[in-house]
Amino acid sequence: MDPQDWIGNWRLDTTRTELAFHSPTFWGFAHVKGIFTDVEGSAEAVADGNVTGRLSISAASVNTGIGRRDKHLRSADFFDVERFPLIEVSVESAEVTGTSWVTLSILVTVKGQEQEYDLPVHVRDAAGGEVQLQTTTTLNRQAFGVDGNLLG
Repeated sequence: MDPQDWIGNWRLDTTRTELAFHSPTFWGFAHVKGIFTDVEGSAEAVADGNVTGRLSISAASVNTGIGRRDKHLRSADFFDVERFPLIEVSVESAEVTGTSWVTLSILVTVKGQEQEYDLPVHVRDAAGGEVQLQTTTTLNRQAFGVDGNLLG
C-alpha cells in the first residue's frame, strides 16, 4: 500500500472498532480481560507525510463482562470516571517504517497523566477505500494512577 493513498481526512468506524485490554491481577495469577465499548476517533494525513489524529475513549464504557468488577473499575480506585470521563490518545506524527507499517508517535492521557509512546501500526487496504489499522502495545497502568485495590 502506497502511503500517498492515506492522504485525507479519516474517521473511525465505531461499528467495526474493538479496543481490548488485559491486565494481571494480584500477583499475576489471573488476568482481567475486557473492552471499551465507546470509542471515537479521527485523523488527517497530508501530502508532506504529516499525520495528526485523536482517539477518545469513554472510561465508563469499560466492560469485562462482570458487572461488579466493571463498577469497581469505574470507581476512584481505578479509572475514576466521575472526575476523568475520557481516556485520550493524540497522534502527534507518523513515520512509514515498512511495507504496510507505520509508527505513530502518540500521547496517551489517562486520569490527567500523560505518557508518550511510539506505536507500530499495521495498515491494510479494506473494501470501499477504507483503511484497517491494527496494533498492540503495553502500557503501565500504574504510570497513569490506575492501580487500585487488586484484591477487591
